Amino acid sequence: RTVHPTSMTSSCKSLLPCRPRSGLLAGCVRRTLSSSSQGTRCRFSVKIRAETTSSESATTSSSQEDNSAVVSKNLEVMRKFSEQYAKRSGTYFCMDKSVTAVVIQGLAEHKDELGAPLCPCRHYDDKALEAEQGFWNCPCVPMRERKECHCMLFLTEDNDFAGDEQTITPEELDEFTEAMK
Repeated sequence: RTVHPTSMTSSCKSLLPCRPRSGLLAGCVRRTLSSSSQGTRCRFSVKIRAETTSSESATTSSSQEDNSAVVSKNLEVMRKFSEQYAKRSGTYFCMDKSVTAVVIQGLAEHKDELGAPLCPCRHYDDKALEAEQGFWNCPCVPMRERKECHCMLFLTEDNDFAGDEQTITPEELDEFTEAMK
């Protein structure tokens, strides 16, 4: 399932031209301006979607196989996104790789269910509305603004739980999320 990255929400005050990206992590960067009692704030949000090819669009005989393929594809998309964002932001994964794996799995599931990588570590009354608003879509606003990751996916060097790696292999993801399947 893909969501058009330039769709506006009612909370957007201004939408500047989208900068489309292609490849495995296709999507765009969107800048919105919002007004509050503290003045006008500029906010960037990143919409990520997996591109599909015509061969991947072919249907299979089982919807369960389709669902696992989509989740598996989204898992790989979110794994690569997490690695790239950690490197770009100068942050590291948790020293306990099972934390990293579980968070990435949750992001992939939300991407499949909601069309956006909504933070899996929070409680939401309405997940679809939260995903649409984008505040808690990974990387969330607190992470982008202050490098504060509630999920412990992206940790600064001075965090006691930060490891020294910015990568996680597909095999490590499988190993640590096997019980969740």
